[in-house]
Amino acid sequence: MAAREPLSTERVLRAALELADSGGTDALTMRGLGQELGVEAMSLYKHVANKDAILDGIVDLVVGEIALPSPGDDWKQAMRRRGISAHEVLLRHPWACRLLMSRPNVGPAMLRYVDSTVGTLRQAGFSIELADHAWNAMDSHVYGFTLQKLTFPFEPQQYPEKAGTYLPQLPPGRYPYLTEMALYVMEGHYDGVHAFTFGLDLILDSLERLLAAQCG
Repeated sequence: MAAREPLSTERVLRAALELADSGGTDALTMRGLGQELGVEAMSLYKHVANKDAILDGIVDLVVGEIALPSPGDDWKQAMRRRGISAHEVLLRHPWACRLLMSRPNVGPAMLRYVDSTVGTLRQAGFSIELADHAWNAMDSHVYGFTLQKLTFPFEPQQYPEKAGTYLPQLPPGRYPYLTEMALYVMEGHYDGVHAFTFGLDLILDSLERLLAAQCG
């Protein structure tokens, strides 16, 4: 019989990540994690202090999946790749977005992520203050857009049907522009899906102008 793989912090966190992905963090318990690993829950405490430590650890694993910008690269392209990568990673791990916004995250992957982001902006010529504003503006868009996509009450393919459902509830003539938009969606001219890159590119274009003004 093959020997069981010994427990380690890495193995515990990887198993916790799989459980969180399948059932969310509310379903992640020490007992359930022990069962997943085939050990008693008490055995886990040799490798992780408590559930908070597990949450911190799996958030850092998620951050470690995001493509890092490299200082010295074209900053705008690097930040665009970073934003798109972060959005895609957080969609793969739907529970992670809220934790990134609500907990202090200081794991090694997060520290590398922030340092490489700020370093890329600083080497491009951004002042320290503007670099701070820049990466926070981008992350606000990433987190907000991703969270909205994850929690929106219906799927994009339902937009025309839902527009048709709600349109009769609008008092005639009171909301002319909302009515116009609903009709536009119903007729199939527009699917109602907001493009993540539209907002990201608006931010990047604005930052490019601010950088030019700063350096000018």
